Amino acid sequence: MELKLPDTGWKWGLCWFGVIVNLSVSVAAGYQVSSINAPAKLIQDWLCTVFVDRYGVQLTANALQIVWSVIVSTVLLGGIITSHFSGYIATTYGRKKSFLCCALLLTGGALCFLCCRAASSVELLLLGRLLVGLASGLTTGVIPMYLAEVSPIKLRGAMGVLCPLGLTTGVVVAQVASLEQALGTEEHWHYALGCFAVLNLFCYAFYFWIPESPKYLYSVKGDQAGSLRAIRKLFGRHTIGDDYIKLQMECANGQNGPSAQEDGQPQANRSLWSVVRDPTLTLPLVLVCALQGGQQLSGINAVFFYSVSIFESVGFSSQAAKFANLGVGCLNLFASLFGPLLMARCNRRTLCLLSCSSCAIILFVLTLSIHFIHLIDWFSYVCIGTILLYIIFYQFGLGPIPFFIGSELFDLGPRPTAMALGSLSSWGCNFIVGMAFPTLQNIWGAFVFLPFSITCVLLTVLIKFYLPETRGKEVTDVVPKVAHGFRSRVKE
Repeated sequence: MELKLPDTGWKWGLCWFGVIVNLSVSVAAGYQVSSINAPAKLIQDWLCTVFVDRYGVQLTANALQIVWSVIVSTVLLGGIITSHFSGYIATTYGRKKSFLCCALLLTGGALCFLCCRAASSVELLLLGRLLVGLASGLTTGVIPMYLAEVSPIKLRGAMGVLCPLGLTTGVVVAQVASLEQALGTEEHWHYALGCFAVLNLFCYAFYFWIPESPKYLYSVKGDQAGSLRAIRKLFGRHTIGDDYIKLQMECANGQNGPSAQEDGQPQANRSLWSVVRDPTLTLPLVLVCALQGGQQLSGINAVFFYSVSIFESVGFSSQAAKFANLGVGCLNLFASLFGPLLMARCNRRTLCLLSCSSCAIILFVLTLSIHFIHLIDWFSYVCIGTILLYIIFYQFGLGPIPFFIGSELFDLGPRPTAMALGSLSSWGCNFIVGMAFPTLQNIWGAFVFLPFSITCVLLTVLIKFYLPETRGKEVTDVVPKVAHGFRSRVKE
């Protein structure tokens, strides 16, 4: 049995919990994603100097590119590693300790960044990138699940999108901090990489106040008293009485008959192999992995990568194009601010269908616009318009929903493993895009965006036929709808 939380609205304890968790970890994880982009040339010059001074090696252009690719991709490798183990970590040590682990890894990475320039150590820079990558993979695997499990049904979606909102906020903050007018200078670029550690202090300062997930305590650990204390921290001391959990157990026993789980025994945790082999979990697992992987294969990072060159093609200077790209990041953040409201008032299926189908069309138009940009002058403005539209529609559904949809499709037992596999799919596809996009761009030109458009079409088809509506529904009501694999009738 999974504990049912009180059907309340926003409470101060729940609000502060969401702010602290996301500010100290999600924003910090998002920060490191883009903090290295703006000062890239400065860091590469520093790398050449360090290799000459410490190793007596003069890096060629190709060697420098290889070293830089390793530094950039180390974050992705770290994310892949911890996303694979995030389910085990969250189940074994709990959601709260996993949250602390995220903060510690981020702080360790920040310290490496802050010290690497003074120590003239490429190794510290690499270690820092690895640590923040490990933290990011654990963050995307655990934090959305943690937020969803402390929320009542009607607020589950709104709380679930706080993690992607925090990641998006961190990206914009990093873009600002990395500008030449801020910390993106030869003397201060290492501060630009590591200053996010200030955010981790919120975790350490409030850690003993933050409650563990009540559902985890009740269903996994069998700690009824602990789950009661956690609920009171989140929703207020007078929200529930001492007999709240006992009444829920009696109600469950009356509806379903007594069982070990309903008698307060811990719910069995599911291993990776048992989840993958279970035919009743095949469809929800495909949905989670496809949505999280498709989120990356939809081309959001590629669009951001290409936006600077598109702004330059319109006539912007290099500096002005960077500020315009910052404006695109701000638009991305502004659109994501509507996420909690949309999740609370709109159906998940509708938002996903609108988002994926619109992104498919917009990416196709972007491909044609870029291909013919040199033939028709005003196509440059079409490119800019399609980029802005893509970001808006991406944030309607494809951006936030994949992060928490696993919490609404899986029971508590297989949930950590399923969320870990979804996070693994996301980081794996992110790695593929990061490695393949520059090469494919050189070969295919503008048509490099066509695979992203096709991905959105396939996601639209998958959602149309197989994603059940989960808004306002108990997990126990959703699970039977997807238990028959691809023969499931999700609309019934």
